[in-house]
Amino acid sequence: MKKINLLYWIITGLFAAFMIFSSYSNLTSSPEALALIGDHLGYPKYIIPFLGAAKILGAIAILIPSFRRIKEWAYAGLCFDLVGAFFSLLKVDGPQPGVFFMLIFIGLLFASYFLWHKKIATA
Repeated sequence: MKKINLLYWIITGLFAAFMIFSSYSNLTSSPEALALIGDHLGYPKYIIPFLGAAKILGAIAILIPSFRRIKEWAYAGLCFDLVGAFFSLLKVDGPQPGVFFMLIFIGLLFASYFLWHKKIATA
């Protein structure tokens, strides 16, 4: 139990930190985010701050120990965000090594989700 709990918090903390860090440029509509998401991938620029805010809220939701239903939704939303980003980059850039780097964070998401369920099952 203690090992699962520790591993859950380490992985979830790293994943949440990544999501919060990556959302800052979206939230502020930085030129880099506008160039990548808007120009390169072709998404409308008005969606970029929304994605940043949603990622921050999702990261906060998975860090809060209670509110199981909200946490489920947060995991789902973060999964859609990461899988959508991976798919978009794969379709636009092709199978480049940088595109497959996204699989690390998708893996962290699934590890956090799996460990959360193991944690609540043993509680």
